[in-house]
Amino acid sequence: MHRRGFLATTALASLQQIHAADPAGVRVFAYGDGIPWTPEEYAKLLTTLTADSRVEPDEYSRGGVVEKLETRMATLLGKEAAVWLPTGTLANQLAIRILCGTKKRAFVQAESHLYRDCGDCMQNLSGINLVPLAPGRATATIEDVEAAASDSMLGRVATPIGAVQIETPVRRRMGQRVNLDQIRRISAWARERNIGLHLDGARLFIETAYSNTEISTYTKLFDTVYVSLYKHFNAASGAILAGPKALLTDLYHTRRMYGAGLPQVWPFAAVALHTLDGFDARFRKAVQISEEVISRLQRNPNFQTERIPEGTNVFRLRVVNVNAPVYQLRLETAGISARIPLNDWFSLQVNETWARLPADEIYGRFVTALG
Repeated sequence: MHRRGFLATTALASLQQIHAADPAGVRVFAYGDGIPWTPEEYAKLLTTLTADSRVEPDEYSRGGVVEKLETRMATLLGKEAAVWLPTGTLANQLAIRILCGTKKRAFVQAESHLYRDCGDCMQNLSGINLVPLAPGRATATIEDVEAAASDSMLGRVATPIGAVQIETPVRRRMGQRVNLDQIRRISAWARERNIGLHLDGARLFIETAYSNTEISTYTKLFDTVYVSLYKHFNAASGAILAGPKALLTDLYHTRRMYGAGLPQVWPFAAVALHTLDGFDARFRKAVQISEEVISRLQRNPNFQTERIPEGTNVFRLRVVNVNAPVYQLRLETAGISARIPLNDWFSLQVNETWARLPADEIYGRFVTALG
């Protein structure tokens, strides 16, 4: 083993020992959008949720607690129907596939998950060409859309647009939000032209806590919307695709065609449904506490912070005059878990574990870790 690998392995083992000795419920996890439960913790939660037979099993991802979750999510998202899917990759792909129909071209942001991280799935599996817009930016403007549409229609072979997808917030832009006014303008433009609209809202419930808006403010602008169930709703896997009944009623057939009609998914659906209860209040409290902590870190000369404009739950932190890997170990000991720093900068995330303690206590842990 190389020296760097040995040191990384040793550090990871140390972090795991410290975490294992932690009192339950008081650790703040400054990474991830949700609570990083261990398999044991997840199993204990399932035991609690199933103790009084409240959880009805599904059959091939239909019925039972899965249907209950789908109904709940459809209502929250302001849509007629919702379908459980195993991944967001599949949810986005099926939405674009349905909306495009015979029009085999769709607009997406160049920095979107669907364009950058899904292996050309639309082209390879559905024969739909993705046109990337606004490279290096979270927001694609109406001008970007109109220019791309003109290129599509004025070529020697006219190529009609079947769908427009907007991802917000954008993971590859440190959780930056897409400008809501531009979303409204693009939505109006697309509807005038009978072009489908899909929202990759994997972290939509996080965004609304930072933009201080209602979920429907976003979802009413789109035909379909995808929300992740594993990121901040703590399921081991899963996604929800919501939209009109006419589009989604028989989607389980397509789901099965893609090998995604899993025999039983109640362990995912039950945890997501459980987390949904009170999530908005818990997360908004976490945001409020984290903002107080970040404000105090910004005023402390021992720290440097960076935040992206129109950001959400991601910020960067650098510690002055303290070795970053050493600080990570000290921070772990103090009760805050963070990912390994890159070039002395920590990329930190806010999730509902920030609501476990007062801002004074969390800030004090950052200071204590200075040594």
